[in-house]
Amino acid sequence: MTALELRDSGELAIPRRLVDAVRTLLFLLVSLVVGIGYLVFLPIAAIADPAAVRRMLECERALVNRLLCARVPAPPPLAPDTTVSRQQIAFLAGKLPISVGAGILCAIPAALFVELVAHSIQGLTASNSAYLGPWPLGPVVGLVLLLLAIPALMLSVGTLEAMATLISQFSRGGLSSPAGAAVPVREALAERLGDRTLAIAYWLPERQEFVDERGHPVTLPEPGTSKAWTAVEHHGNRVAAIIHDAELQARPELVEAAAAGAVLALDNERLKADLNARLQDLRASRRRIVEATVETRRRLERDLHDGAQQRLVSMSVDLQLLRGRLTAEPALELLDSAVATLGEAQTELRELARGIHPPMLADRGLVPALEALARRSTVPVELDLRLNGRLPKQVETAGYFVVAEALTNVIKYAGATHARLTASDAGGVLWLEVDDDGVGGADPANGSGLSGLSDRVAALDGELVVDSPVGKGTRVSARIPSSEAEA
Repeated sequence: MTALELRDSGELAIPRRLVDAVRTLLFLLVSLVVGIGYLVFLPIAAIADPAAVRRMLECERALVNRLLCARVPAPPPLAPDTTVSRQQIAFLAGKLPISVGAGILCAIPAALFVELVAHSIQGLTASNSAYLGPWPLGPVVGLVLLLLAIPALMLSVGTLEAMATLISQFSRGGLSSPAGAAVPVREALAERLGDRTLAIAYWLPERQEFVDERGHPVTLPEPGTSKAWTAVEHHGNRVAAIIHDAELQARPELVEAAAAGAVLALDNERLKADLNARLQDLRASRRRIVEATVETRRRLERDLHDGAQQRLVSMSVDLQLLRGRLTAEPALELLDSAVATLGEAQTELRELARGIHPPMLADRGLVPALEALARRSTVPVELDLRLNGRLPKQVETAGYFVVAEALTNVIKYAGATHARLTASDAGGVLWLEVDDDGVGGADPANGSGLSGLSDRVAALDGELVVDSPVGKGTRVSARIPSSEAEA
């Protein structure tokens, strides 16, 4: 009969419970010492050295896993400058008072057991000269006390078991990584192999490359570095690669066994990584389309400015020179009419070029371009612009045309007497908002021009919202990620 079968049959249940009780008691004793150290050094470390706090958390995780078998998973790898959370600091700060309280609760039945055993030994070995209350300590009383010590022992063991369960749950809540911070398979493998820096690269056969769980390409470590990798295969097909500490190469069977146990979960995660990679490609292609459109607009505006507009200006100059040489009144009137028509054509062409892509936006940035839009508006526009420097050109272009279309609708359809434009760049996101006090009732689905802008903003992972209750004005809000991380 194997050890597992013995344990399942109950033959080892009592000795194992005693061993677990001793381990819990040892954990409480160690926790008292460690808790004092936390209270002494934690205030300094939390301010001066967050890495020291993370080492304390790792020490606590190892302690609760080895003595209480809590199975708290390893946290994901963190950057050196990553700050620790208030929850983690509170967990370490509460270590000593919780350990003291748990120790007192466990000490009461344990002290009762020790007292009963001590008096029973005294009664079995001593004469009737000693008393326990009104009863003389003799063999009979000693035997009774020994029998009473057995339930006291079981009570002490049960108390320690219950305390171990509560402490394990508390430790998992205080030490486990936040939801979504890492792939669960990675956490399980990191815990089993004892390598918290462990990472997983998933193989995509169509691309013939490894990617992480977000779909970003991964380069496997080269031989001779501090990192190594182990291939994971399923039915002869490559699934993933486990990137781990090079020291684990001395025990390849350990890594291979862990990989074999998690191969199905890794295959499922590989499908998710493939989907994320395709999503990344879709986003990148949408951005390229937007960028290509912006570049086409800029080139068309430049061609109009350098070509047709310059020719019209040259023709206007020639007509002015010609007017100075003519004296016949009918010819002068006809020439003045031609000059006026030419001037109107220049103005229309200039507005058309500005609508395609405003030169001020490319040359000076979004703030001056928005200010120019507000100045040209026939409805007074209050400005609140809080932008820090230049943004990516596709973001500036999208933001400009959102505001331009919103102000055009204010002028043409809103019947407003006042509008307000707010723009800010906070947290890697461009926030735009145009409010008016008009009649409201705007519907992007009715061809107001905002529906096309919504697609442009969505291509940049942004969002356009139109709030226009009838009789209460219109608010056009846009959120456009201006950094790759936020996108």
